[in-house]
Amino acid sequence: MEEKVMIPGPAGTLEGRWTSGTGGGVVIAHPHPLFGGSMDNNVVWTARQAFRARDWATLRFNFRGVGGSSGTYGDGQGEVEDLITALGWLVAHNLRPCYLVGYSFGAYVTTQALAHGLEAAGALLISPPLAVMDLSILPQVPGLTLIVVGDRDELCPVADLKALLAKSSAPPVMVVLPGTDHFFGGREAQLFQILRDYPLIPNAP
Repeated sequence: MEEKVMIPGPAGTLEGRWTSGTGGGVVIAHPHPLFGGSMDNNVVWTARQAFRARDWATLRFNFRGVGGSSGTYGDGQGEVEDLITALGWLVAHNLRPCYLVGYSFGAYVTTQALAHGLEAAGALLISPPLAVMDLSILPQVPGLTLIVVGDRDELCPVADLKALLAKSSAPPVMVVLPGTDHFFGGREAQLFQILRDYPLIPNAP
């Protein structure tokens, strides 16, 4: 059962939902706060359920200014600080390995955090919104393990994503879900299966 947690952060407190597990731990970052994104999003919940099926600990949380989290929208950079704080909270619970999952805007925040030195065992991105946010840094981001995208995603066109990843010396695995747009409506079961079954490193730092 999930437990409500309030995590001290750089803009006040971050509202989160935490479930313990015997495997590793994962922090899940939600879509854009200015467009209704929150930790209660269907994709965030699906990711949470998939990692619970692995018996991993899960932490989903609201970025600053969303739900019960303090502060106001931080233009992406403040949200990077929030993600760093959330991962630090997870690490403090002595969970290994620690992974990141970011969906849409949360994928953007995840890439920015990793590119600027945040250390995690790996990161899984869902529909990074490269059509509307600058994700040109993606090929240089360390630790990317998997990217899931729909073949009808206008915010993350598959052809553009493939072209971007072709610049990487060690590109992540890309899984394309047919008949799926940016919001994964009606495709939650397929996404769940991908996230539940994808092999992760069990003893990563």
